[in-house]
Amino acid sequence: MARPLVVLCCVGITPAHLGSDTPHLTALASEGFAAPMTGVTPAVTTTAQTTMLTGTLPQAHGIVANGWYFRELGEVWLWRQSQGLVQAPHAWQTARRQRPALKVLKHFWWYAMNTDATASVTPRPAYHQDGAKSPDFYAAPAGLKDHLISSHGEFPLFSFWGPKTSIAATRWIAESFRTAFDHVEPDLALCYLPHLDYDLQRFGPTGAHLSRNLRELDAEAGKVIAHARARGAAVLVVSEYGIERVDRAVFINRALREARLLSVTRNATGELLDPGTSRAFAVVDHQLAHVYCRDAAAATEAAAILARLDGIERVHAGAERATIGLDHARSGELVALASPGAWFAHDYWLDPAMAPDFARCVEIHKKPGYDPRELLFDPHGGKLRAARGLLRKKLGLRYVMDAITLDASLIRGSHGRAPTRPEDGPIVIASDKAWARDAWSMLDIAPLIVNEMVK
Repeated sequence: MARPLVVLCCVGITPAHLGSDTPHLTALASEGFAAPMTGVTPAVTTTAQTTMLTGTLPQAHGIVANGWYFRELGEVWLWRQSQGLVQAPHAWQTARRQRPALKVLKHFWWYAMNTDATASVTPRPAYHQDGAKSPDFYAAPAGLKDHLISSHGEFPLFSFWGPKTSIAATRWIAESFRTAFDHVEPDLALCYLPHLDYDLQRFGPTGAHLSRNLRELDAEAGKVIAHARARGAAVLVVSEYGIERVDRAVFINRALREARLLSVTRNATGELLDPGTSRAFAVVDHQLAHVYCRDAAAATEAAAILARLDGIERVHAGAERATIGLDHARSGELVALASPGAWFAHDYWLDPAMAPDFARCVEIHKKPGYDPRELLFDPHGGKLRAARGLLRKKLGLRYVMDAITLDASLIRGSHGRAPTRPEDGPIVIASDKAWARDAWSMLDIAPLIVNEMVK
């Protein structure tokens, strides 16, 4: 019978990070091997993870970013959770053709709901009828959730994402993974440790903060690695991307609105993007933007505008999207890539007074794109507003957690583009020297998993 395999995703780790600040990961590399890995466009979480687990590009698996415009709904959705969105077979599905009883644990890997994994665990806040949000997570089978809570307490959601993010969430994930692994006894286990991502976006990929963040991540990775090895499992560590230093935001939707291509509607919350009446608008994701255009004329006009916009390196139109693996129906008619040092902000309002009420909130489902500013308190009273909102919450009153900044200049790190140097991009670290090869691609991970599972 094949030995178990643990695939550990340490997002943001690169070949350049191996060394004294990462003793556990470096020891694993010395025992087995480490190598740079060619990534995928866009270099974002759900796209990279799905590429590794299916061995296909977004043009086949359909995960064109962390979210996209759902044309049939007329709505933008990010961070959906259903595995049913993936349009290519996963590695374990292929392996189950020869090994039907194969057991799989998805521990904080995307997509962890509506899945055929044996067990899964993923963040899932509780949204109360009065508008409050409570920390929570989803687990299946249901008994696994009770077991994890009794062993580790509630998942610290507000340390997972937002201006209070810290090592606490990654520590909970690493420690609960050990409990889940022993409970499920999987043949294939996937674990995701997000910690390194956040401070590097807030403060940049280098600086005094880097060493502490590397040491914190490595300590939690070491717990997973040690537990896996004690259970006789092989270990494969991967990452999704490295973080690039940035110094400017590109307000792509504002440019489209000024050209009268993007439309808004107004209600009591402020201005809202109106996809159904817009001729062109962008769903942004770090350093990539999908631009959805109503017709060919709108696409031509939008492409001309974006070609002149500072901070955009290239716009791929129509069939040109195939060159980056994004010729899929979910992609925008145009796909824009940011220039080095730039990232895309989602803002579409021109008057700050008309910004929607969620603009200053941690609100990953209402914004037409990813917003890294959710990692930062507004330096002008953000913490005070958060404290006031928390007090109102405790008193049972209505409240708004409008604590984050709208200042895009405060963001110092981003990702999405291919790295300039291999040592600053994704990495493979493995416990088994037999897996070593001259060159690695994210497309190689799924075949490796299949081969290990059907030995």
